[in-house]
Amino acid sequence: MNLEELKDISKTVRQDIIRMIGKAGSGHPGGSLSMVEILVSLYYRVMNIKPEDPWWEDRDRLVLSKGHGCPALYSVLAHKGYFGTDKLVTLRRLGSILQGHPDMKKTPGIDASTGSLGQGLSVAVGMALGAKLKKKSYKVFCVIGDGEMQEGQIWEALMASIHYRLDNLTIILDHNKLQIDGPNDVVMSLGNIKDRMIAFGFNVYDVDGHDFDVLINTLRADNVPGRPKFVIANTVKGKGVSFMENQVGWHGKAPNAEEVKQALIELGGEI
Repeated sequence: MNLEELKDISKTVRQDIIRMIGKAGSGHPGGSLSMVEILVSLYYRVMNIKPEDPWWEDRDRLVLSKGHGCPALYSVLAHKGYFGTDKLVTLRRLGSILQGHPDMKKTPGIDASTGSLGQGLSVAVGMALGAKLKKKSYKVFCVIGDGEMQEGQIWEALMASIHYRLDNLTIILDHNKLQIDGPNDVVMSLGNIKDRMIAFGFNVYDVDGHDFDVLINTLRADNVPGRPKFVIANTVKGKGVSFMENQVGWHGKAPNAEEVKQALIELGGEI
C-alpha cells in the first residue's frame, strides 16, 4: 500500500470514528483521531499479522494501553478483515463485540483487554518477556497516552522493560499533550520525556505522529540489541476535524447529529 492509499484509509478510519461515536452517543473522539496514522502504519506496513487467523501464535502483538481510543483500532481491524465493517455502528451497544474499551474475549484481533489506564504497558512487557522465554521472534507494540504517563504503573513497566532488556518491545507515546481535564503541563507535567527515556536506557525516537514515512521507518527500524524502543509520536488531539483539533473538551464527548455532519463534510465522507 503506497502513501496515498495509506492517507485514504486514514481518512476512512477518521470517518468511521465520527460515525461510531456519534451513533453510540458516547466515546472518546479526540484521542481516537490523534493516533490514526500510528495504527494504520502498524497494521498496514509494520506488523506481521494474519487477520484470517487472529490467534496465530507467531503474530506481532499490539496492546492499546490507552483503551479509550479503541474506535480507531476497531476501524483499522475491520478494514484489515478481522470482522465486518458493518459491526462498527454497534460500538458500545449491549452485546456488541465492540465495547467501550478493548475486550480480547469479544473482539477478533484484540490482543489484550485494556481500559484501566497504566496497566496495558505491564501486559505488553509480560508479552515481550514471554516471547524471550519461549525464544519466539514476534514483536510487541504498545500505544500509551501522555496523560496515562502520570500513572505510577507505567514507570514500573518502563523500568522492567529496561531491566529485562526487551529489545522486542516498542512503546509508542501518542503525545497529543491534552488529557481529560486539561493540558498535560497543567495537570501534571511530564517534563522532558525524551531526556527521561534516554536516561532510562531506551532507544528513543521523537517524530511527527502524522507523517507516514517517518512513522513507518521508525517503527520498522531494528531495535538496538538489549534495548527497547520508545517512540514519542507528536500528534494533534482531534486531528482532521477542525472544531475538535487541540480542544480538550472533545476528549470524551460524542458529537451531536449536526457536528457529525460537519465533521464528515471536512473528512470527505458521506453524510
